[in-house]
Amino acid sequence: MGKQRVLTGITTTGTPHLGNYVGAIQPAIAESQRGEYDAFFFLADYHALIKSHDPAMVHQSSREIAATWLALGLDTNATTFYRQSDVPEITELSWILTCVCAKGLMNRSHAYKAAVQENEQKGEDPDFGVTMGLFSYPVLMAADILLFNASKVPVGRDQIQHLEMARDMAQRFNHLYGETFVLPEAVVGEDAAVLSGLDGRKMSKSYGNTIPLFLPEKKLQKHINKIKTNLLEPGEPKDPESSTVFEIWQAFATAEQTADMRKKFAEGIAWGQAKKDLFELINAHVAPARERYDALLLDGATLESELQKGAEKARIQAAPMLAKVRKAVGLAAFS
Repeated sequence: MGKQRVLTGITTTGTPHLGNYVGAIQPAIAESQRGEYDAFFFLADYHALIKSHDPAMVHQSSREIAATWLALGLDTNATTFYRQSDVPEITELSWILTCVCAKGLMNRSHAYKAAVQENEQKGEDPDFGVTMGLFSYPVLMAADILLFNASKVPVGRDQIQHLEMARDMAQRFNHLYGETFVLPEAVVGEDAAVLSGLDGRKMSKSYGNTIPLFLPEKKLQKHINKIKTNLLEPGEPKDPESSTVFEIWQAFATAEQTADMRKKFAEGIAWGQAKKDLFELINAHVAPARERYDALLLDGATLESELQKGAEKARIQAAPMLAKVRKAVGLAAFS
């Protein structure tokens, strides 16, 4: 029996930050290096168009994310790493799934309902500013997954519903046209680290509180110095459990380093010193990869070559699956 296929999409709408690294990128690359699964990773640039109408930003984000994963050691020979827009079978399957997907299912999508609720609270038309991309986003996500017969899909809790919708569409298709799609399972990362940002809320692009992963040294230090702390003076004991500085420290430190910093907090380390120590820890951790990242950002040819290699591998899997789907729905050749 072959390896189970695991598929992960990365939306190209921002610069990778420490929270992305700790919560998603590092664990995904580590998992792929163990070789237990047939791992597919893709830049979800069609999904990015739902959130952003800034072409320069979408393009630059794709470049930065590709460079980040490669700089951090993703083995593109052992995995399939591709750009969504380089695999046209995805959008073709998306339309076919649209034709079996109930509108009522899309009406229940959390993202759509949240947009409608926000409009109603403002006294606007319920569908003001809602694009068909936002409304039918779960269909494209289903196509991403079902085209490759992914059996496992790592998702955050906010994405479980979309995975369940993909299963619904697969079941509906299988019922109408015969067994075609594997029903994917959500893998919810209960242990996935969630880092707080500069203001103490979850680190997120939407909050504007992130620390980009590969900032130059001086800028990294400036960002870390902006982390919100309380007014306790040097010498006063500090609570590590309520400290963003300690939380981020713990995500990058060894068990021994964490124990040592916990002791320093109890002894009343000054916030300035704690932030200086945190900068040195993170900088030492990311410096080798940052050098590779900076070089890759300037080397579009290598990035493109790696993504095209991945797209070719992906299409070898996608083409026969789409041919099977086309035949099932009656879009086959006459001879």
